Amino acid sequence: MSGWLVIGLMWAVTYPARLLGLSLGRLNLPPFWQAFLRFVPVSVFAALVVPDVLGSPEWARRLVGAAVAGALLWRTRNLALGILGGFAAYWAARLAGL
Repeated sequence: MSGWLVIGLMWAVTYPARLLGLSLGRLNLPPFWQAFLRFVPVSVFAALVVPDVLGSPEWARRLVGAAVAGALLWRTRNLALGILGGFAAYWAARLAGL
């Protein structure tokens, strides 16, 4: 199969889905659905992070790093500080032998 055919097929599958998502931005949803959709980013983030943190053999270190990062993000609202603090806590826990 040629590269251009693959690119064209990927475009044909991806473009309509993205167009539909962008066109929904002008839709006025009822308050129930607006409240419901506010929790989608948080739940997707949790679904991505929790298995990686708790499903690892070094889950205790990762849990320390995630907790510190979460606390820093919640307290300061500074993404860079949260990421750096989480990494620092992970490496401190690793050096401490946790």
